Amino acid sequence: MTRRVLIVEDESRIAHWVSTYFGREGYEALLAEDGLTGLALALEERVDLIVLDVMLPGKNGVDVCRAIRRESDIPIIMLTAKDKESDKILGLDAGADDYVVKPFSPNELLARARALLRRTEGLTQEILIGGEVELDISARRCTVRGESVALTSTQFLILAALMRQHDQVLTRQQLLDAARIDGAEVFDRTIDSHIRRLRLLIERDPAHPHHITTLYGAGYTFRS
Repeated sequence: MTRRVLIVEDESRIAHWVSTYFGREGYEALLAEDGLTGLALALEERVDLIVLDVMLPGKNGVDVCRAIRRESDIPIIMLTAKDKESDKILGLDAGADDYVVKPFSPNELLARARALLRRTEGLTQEILIGGEVELDISARRCTVRGESVALTSTQFLILAALMRQHDQVLTRQQLLDAARIDGAEVFDRTIDSHIRRLRLLIERDPAHPHHITTLYGAGYTFRS
């Protein structure tokens, strides 16, 4: 089945440029020029990947990302003209799996897309249970207190790594490796941002987490 990518970008030159490169890789591209249209397509159409600009008319990319995450775990790469660490963290906290800073190389964007999609392939049948959290690896499904929770591909892999080695401390680098995150734009707080989002999704009290705890200066651990 042909993979479909949704490109939400208000600069038509960039949108068609990105669409052309994905087309050469065999993707079918859907285009949206504003946030509201992009959100509607993301929720109504079958898409395998979303490339989402931050600065959009109607509804900005961060808000679109948050809205998608409430309904779906579709992989999302955010495009931003801002390269401050705080802006990257904002996108990750909103639920993005990855980000690319403008101006960017189309080859880098495609490489990140391929890496992101590979994360969901070849998953073995395995169910991890820890306290109130259940993770079905093959189905890519997370259930917390009996309710389904939508995780990004990156969050899913981080949580799986922690649950597989419960009660053991995993460093940020080990979690980056488990989530297959690499590249020049990676920074230490990438993992912290994903952990913060995970706590919001699975903990009864994210400010005082029970399942995902921090060992300062060392890393993170999962407790049942």
